[in-house]
Amino acid sequence: MGPLIEADSVYGAHGCVCVVSGLFEDTDHNYYTSKAYGPTDPMSQDLWVNIDQMDKEKVKIHGILSNTHRQAARVNLSFDFPFYGHLLREITVATGGFIYTGDVVHRMLTATQFIAPLMANFDPSVSRNSTVIYFDNGTALVVQWDHVHLQDSFHLGSFTFQATLHNDGRIVFAYKEIPIPISQISSVNHPVKVGLSDAFVVVHRIQQIPNVRRRTIYEYHRVDLLKSRIISSSAVEMLPLPTCLQFTSCSSCISSQINFNCSWCQRLGRCSSGFDRHRQDWVDNSCPDETKDNSCDILSTTQLSPSITKPFTTTTSKIRGATTGGTEVTPTSGPTEGKSTSNKNSSSLHTGLILGVLMLMLIMAAVVLVTLYIYHHPISTAGLFFIERRPRRWPAMKFRRGSGHPAYAEVEPIGQEKEGFIESEQC
Repeated sequence: MGPLIEADSVYGAHGCVCVVSGLFEDTDHNYYTSKAYGPTDPMSQDLWVNIDQMDKEKVKIHGILSNTHRQAARVNLSFDFPFYGHLLREITVATGGFIYTGDVVHRMLTATQFIAPLMANFDPSVSRNSTVIYFDNGTALVVQWDHVHLQDSFHLGSFTFQATLHNDGRIVFAYKEIPIPISQISSVNHPVKVGLSDAFVVVHRIQQIPNVRRRTIYEYHRVDLLKSRIISSSAVEMLPLPTCLQFTSCSSCISSQINFNCSWCQRLGRCSSGFDRHRQDWVDNSCPDETKDNSCDILSTTQLSPSITKPFTTTTSKIRGATTGGTEVTPTSGPTEGKSTSNKNSSSLHTGLILGVLMLMLIMAAVVLVTLYIYHHPISTAGLFFIERRPRRWPAMKFRRGSGHPAYAEVEPIGQEKEGFIESEQC
């Protein structure tokens, strides 16, 4: 469990404000199962891809990444790669031993949306032998960080490891050379992570600044692998589990028997648990409230309900108005009945006052309990409702220039202009 992570920066030609936030870590493997193999296991050798034996024309040594520090470059895939159920055709390779998978490229790439065989403060520019290599054979992409050194601990030796992304969604981390235990790598100047992470983006309009929107990235799941198992000649294989996104019809969606509570949104024609990269579309189209019953018949007729209920409500109000009018013109009886009515009204007023005070106390207690629940369970439906609408009200760790946390710059593609990027101290 950790605090929200927020990094403020203004970027892009459209005046967008990018705020990176991370919800609390989730160490359970709902999306992937992992298998770790030690040095003596034959699978460790089988999972290591010997790039030297691959087709030389398909093996690419990235010249810029191999000679720079804290840089990232986009790489196009020749196949669809399923990541948390989403099909990716483009990833971003970073010098720091990880792959960024998000659509919105910002300076805090280490926060979330990553595939990290070994994220650390690697600097390929400190050695001529350090290279960043990738190889795409049409069904898998291999990214290898070869003989890379830690910038602040060059004397510890070089690291050689790779990540392989398969077209069936499998992810393999293989380690050839790990000179020291991962726990001994300093995280002062750069996070040290091994695992996966994904998030969804929510766009907020800023009323005080016209034509400016705030993009907030919420991490909804993370897989943290045990760092003690990452040693030389070891490997980790992660197998994807079924997600709601794979179902393309209402019947298959609501009858699915997987680890998620899948719901079908008729307006989007999409099956989802509500927590994926399309969450904003899911919320904007009122998919959580479209129906509470997992019935395709009800979903297909929900569009008719407003026109049916409206006249019924109007008729009911007219009837209630007529009844109230009849009560007002009813004559009262003699003085005795007047005293009795007065006493009854006084007693009713006293009882109503007591009930009102009790209701107020119950509401206040409920507000306190809900606030505590949301604070400690931010990934719940209620928590996300308030976070998405008032993200500035929640506790955050702000990373700004000079904070010691990494800021990655994207390598500009040759012959293409990059969007303007301006770092801001305050949003």
